[in-house]
Amino acid sequence: MKRSERLSAALHVLVHMAARPDAALTSAEMAAFVGTNPVVIRRGFAGLRQAGIVASAKGHGGGWRLARPPEAITLAEIQHALGERVVSLTAFDVPQPTCLILRAVTAALDEAMQEAERALDRRLATLTLADLAADARRLNAGSGHPHGEFHHGS
Repeated sequence: MKRSERLSAALHVLVHMAARPDAALTSAEMAAFVGTNPVVIRRGFAGLRQAGIVASAKGHGGGWRLARPPEAITLAEIQHALGERVVSLTAFDVPQPTCLILRAVTAALDEAMQEAERALDRRLATLTLADLAADARRLNAGSGHPHGEFHHGS
């Protein structure tokens, strides 16, 4: 099972946006949150903009904002907009085995992984960006960090 780095980075930035819904964030600010280049942010957030999750404006005072309240944005939507799964449950991409036992094992595992992905998708449809932001605030409050901004640990 492998977690999507691109999706994790997008969720990280989106939680920051949810914490400051009235503030527009520049691509450079967003990139600093996740240690990447602003071009990577702009490229990655294009799908989120097309899905109506974020909006952007150019010029002075411009930047990126959530297009809807965080309570109205599910993790399933974000995953779909980015075209990436939160986790990939596909273990192997191998040709059909010639051994009948391996065929049976592969078929059973494939079916189980598909079932797990459907269950994960159902759960992600119930989790919102507001839920993630609330969890982040709770963890930040417990960190002893004196400021309202999220503290980034090492």
